[in-house]
Amino acid sequence: MTSTTAVPADPPVDLWSPRLRAMTVGSVALVSLLAFEALAVGTAMPTVARSLDGLGLYALAFGGPFASGVVAMVASGIWCDARGPRQAMWHGVVWFVAGLVVAGAATTMEVLVVGRVVQGFGSGLVSVALYVVVGQAYPEQLRRRIFAAFAAAWVVPSLVGPALAGLIVEHLGWRWVFLAVPAVAIPAALLVQPGLRALTATVATRPPAGALARIGWACGAGASAALLHYGGQQRGVLAAGLITAALAGLLVCVPHLLPTGFLRAARGLPTVIGLRALASAAFVAAEVVIPLMLSRERGFSPTGAGLVLTVGALSWSVGSWIQGRIGSPRSAATLPRAGLACIAIGTAGVASALVPGLPVLPAVLSWSVAGLGMGLLYPSLSVLTLEQSAPAEQGRNSSALQLGDSLAAATVLALTGAVLAAGASPGPAGYATTLAVAAACGLLGLLLAARVVPRPTP
Repeated sequence: MTSTTAVPADPPVDLWSPRLRAMTVGSVALVSLLAFEALAVGTAMPTVARSLDGLGLYALAFGGPFASGVVAMVASGIWCDARGPRQAMWHGVVWFVAGLVVAGAATTMEVLVVGRVVQGFGSGLVSVALYVVVGQAYPEQLRRRIFAAFAAAWVVPSLVGPALAGLIVEHLGWRWVFLAVPAVAIPAALLVQPGLRALTATVATRPPAGALARIGWACGAGASAALLHYGGQQRGVLAAGLITAALAGLLVCVPHLLPTGFLRAARGLPTVIGLRALASAAFVAAEVVIPLMLSRERGFSPTGAGLVLTVGALSWSVGSWIQGRIGSPRSAATLPRAGLACIAIGTAGVASALVPGLPVLPAVLSWSVAGLGMGLLYPSLSVLTLEQSAPAEQGRNSSALQLGDSLAAATVLALTGAVLAAGASPGPAGYATTLAVAAACGLLGLLLAARVVPRPTP
């Protein structure tokens, strides 16, 4: 009779297992810092512009980093596919920290804008590199959970970021909104370093063909995005001309940066990226109009209107948590469908606040439904992007996902500003039109959701 010795099973892998714990903590911390800085700067910038006598460059202080971020996303995708995410991540952190230091030490608005552009470039490098890290370091069964953690990392900054930034500006000075972040960003990057070192050798060492051309198209898209951002803050004929020119530039450049078949919603990855763009457009359009609508039509204070937006942020986190803990769905389209249905219903329901005599509670609940939909949708589309990407294309496709997301948000912000400014002052017709467009984006995405499943290969 022979005896066999049982081989001990490998311990279950979790986000907080010894092998992944430092990577998870560092990655989530970096996402939180990017989120905090994105939200806090908006609070501090009016004080900055007055202090540096730079109101004329106010729009560029936001459009500049957005444009450099577009270029960085494309560059980071190319870099990660050629050499792995380690170098792109470290360069991103260095650029991000350097930009913050330059902005925090600026004595003129021109210098501050330069710092913001450098900071935006670093943010773009890091955001794409983090997705590639997920694709290479985390097993498939954990990817929805880590993306849920990334979504949760936005919640705390969205809740306390603006208020904390206001306190910093009042009691320490606006410079510390920029200068305090590097003290946390560098330790967070050091936490992910050991895990990054092991990923570098798994990919090729040469940039893909056409990399230089993609950088050129990215520069064109970035310039168009900056022009779109600037045009959205103008009024009248000038705004219309700038927005038209910017949209034309985007239509020329963006198809060269997104997967073939994006505009016709080809099955698989093109539709995955398209759904993310539609969802972003829908949510941002509604999010922009809600505070204005509630304050003008319902007499809400800024704090009250902000609390309504907080409801959406919290339900987004709940949706992310739910999708990270349910079992594998029957179809890859299940979670996108559920999310887009919630977004369409939720953004349409927000318009109930325009009905005289109707309580505001249905609109608030509707916004929570839209936030829940975003939480179900965003991580699931991120996971599908990695699943449908060859290892050597994870950077390119992750950059395309985030690029479509960012450009859709910028476009809808500019167009929403134009719609709301069409009359003498924003009114119910403008709010209703914007919310109808948001709901239509969600509905269109719902109709296309089945196409996230690639066509079977013969």
